[in-house]
Amino acid sequence: MSSGILETKEEFHKEDETDVQHSEVLANADLMNDAFEGENEEHAQGTWAAVRSHPWAFFWAFTLCFTIVMESFDMFLNTNFVALSYFKRRYGVAVDGSYSIPTRWQSALFQAGQCGAFVGVYLAGPITNRIGYRWTTIVGLILMNATIFISFFADSLTVMVIGQAFEGVPWGFFIANSPAYASEVVPLNLRAACTATLQMSWSIGSIIVAGATYGYNNRDDQWSWRMPTALQWIFPTPLIVLVFLAPESPWWLIRHGRKEEALRSIKRLGDKSPESAQKKLAMIERTVEIEAQMGGTPTLLDLVKGTDLRRTIITCLMYASQNFAGNLIANQATFFFEQAGISPDKAFQLNLINSCLQFVANACSWFLTAWFGRRTIYLCGLGTNITLLIVLGICASVTQTSATNYAQAVLGILISFVFAGTQGPISYTIISETSSVRLRALSTAVGRSAYYIAEIPMIYLSSKMLNTTGWNLAGKCGYVWAFTASVCWITAFFFLPELKGRSYRESDILFNRRTPARKFKSTIIDVKDNE
Repeated sequence: MSSGILETKEEFHKEDETDVQHSEVLANADLMNDAFEGENEEHAQGTWAAVRSHPWAFFWAFTLCFTIVMESFDMFLNTNFVALSYFKRRYGVAVDGSYSIPTRWQSALFQAGQCGAFVGVYLAGPITNRIGYRWTTIVGLILMNATIFISFFADSLTVMVIGQAFEGVPWGFFIANSPAYASEVVPLNLRAACTATLQMSWSIGSIIVAGATYGYNNRDDQWSWRMPTALQWIFPTPLIVLVFLAPESPWWLIRHGRKEEALRSIKRLGDKSPESAQKKLAMIERTVEIEAQMGGTPTLLDLVKGTDLRRTIITCLMYASQNFAGNLIANQATFFFEQAGISPDKAFQLNLINSCLQFVANACSWFLTAWFGRRTIYLCGLGTNITLLIVLGICASVTQTSATNYAQAVLGILISFVFAGTQGPISYTIISETSSVRLRALSTAVGRSAYYIAEIPMIYLSSKMLNTTGWNLAGKCGYVWAFTASVCWITAFFFLPELKGRSYRESDILFNRRTPARKFKSTIIDVKDNE
């Protein structure tokens, strides 16, 4: 660990230094043989063997992914605030003898952070390409510490919205970098499990929020919402220390010509023996050189050129589809439960149960990714939720009783559980595997921006459907989400390729050959193929 600390002191100022010419790689028979052996060993290595040999890689991947807990925490925090009795009385309007936050302000509170994150993801790509995953994340964490002050001291809905917008900028850094870094530092067989921890971080954030708001929801003063807001300061400073100690991605280092640092990083991540580390290095160099021959310095325009356009579209669709599958019910769970006829206290209890079950579902997804392909998990999970959403709509359409109210609440929890175990985590895996290594930082940023473009109007629609000052549909919103989720299922069925077990070199070749999505799984790529 101490050697890692010494290494990091000089890294920030070494972006322009190079110590290897990648053009030599493909012409060097010895290096190519090392690359062949390195890739074959990754394919042959089992999941548990990869965990035993690379525990630190898994730890550092999880550390970067854990930054997402802050976006989750803050987003779920606001959706709980609109259900707090004191908050509604102070900032809401009277409706039928009770108080409610107007739809426009609900939407503003939910959307402001996403607007800030939209800016953040576009800043993240160029910054990451310049200074690396670690330093970009550290900058984001410092910004996060500073912007929380605005939300904590806010005394009006206007200032709260402004605070959310500023907090959203570092969210964009975290969500753009985390899946890319996680997929690059772990062995092939751990990619799915590590990128799935992004969804687990969402669940951890929602659990903390659910527990905090449940504990404070009976307070009849400003601390019912200020204290949960202050809890956000728990995360950034410890994470700054951990991220500073983390090794930089060897793929990023090789792309910047820093071979010696990349070799040290590979050893820190788990390949202790010089022979094994050299093979991994040669494999990375080979893939980076193959991609480098396709273009020079990566730019946003490269994402829409040639076969990279197809990869960008898949990445954007995977991100955007998370907002069309009914998961926004889970994001506004407490409010949804109240609109379904559950008492406020019970609604907060159910939200806590819902968050804990999401965490369990995330853990289950690790095993699913080991047994089934990405495409299979995505389609089956989304298909299950379409069925549950239709049933939810039917429950809300019949004569309402206590039984139908609880049935809607249970269905909302089931939809959340299925999403957290299938579509949610596997989307991050698909996103990280689909983009090319050369364009990964930019691709994940643009893909996440598609998520926010879809989410902002969907949050408004969701609030409009649930709010008593809006359409007041309660569980009937299931019909709407079932329709949008069906469109996503049909699109994925025809266009989503299977990339389980594929190295980045193999993925590049399959896309460059314009292989149809249905043939990705069956197409054989020889270890010696470069194009």
